[in-house]
Amino acid sequence: MNHGAGLASGDILLFLHVDTRVPERADQLICAALLTDHTVWGRFDVRLSGSRLMFRIIERAISIRSHVTGIVTGDQGLFVRRSVFQQLGGYSAIPLMEDVAISKRLRRISWPLRIKEPAVTSSRRWEERGILKTILLMWWLRLRYFFGASPEELVKIYYQ
Repeated sequence: MNHGAGLASGDILLFLHVDTRVPERADQLICAALLTDHTVWGRFDVRLSGSRLMFRIIERAISIRSHVTGIVTGDQGLFVRRSVFQQLGGYSAIPLMEDVAISKRLRRISWPLRIKEPAVTSSRRWEERGILKTILLMWWLRLRYFFGASPEELVKIYYQ
């Protein structure tokens, strides 16, 4: 992500997971959201690609969690002013939880803007691993990270 940011030429950077698609007019939405000088970063609400009712519940929970905690993931499309990204030194060079880590640093500057038009991300992970198992795994990883587990340790659990 840091390498990509170094190659990019714009004043605003957008970071996405590879299986996430932003709305067609995402550039306009982001630029409108960042009109004020004190606003430096934000995210989209998320929509999962699958059609099951449980996915509607999960995506709503993700958006609410992000709204309450100020933590943004690549599934939500994290956008940030380049100058602020550079000021923070970019993403930490860690194999997992890098989006959580940068969110914590960014929210010291400002709370993330919320664009309600959703980014659509693949529900493949939940479909392949099982919905409950995936939710519990993600909560477990975040809880362990919160209490100081290293990202190197957590990445081994995530990719088991």
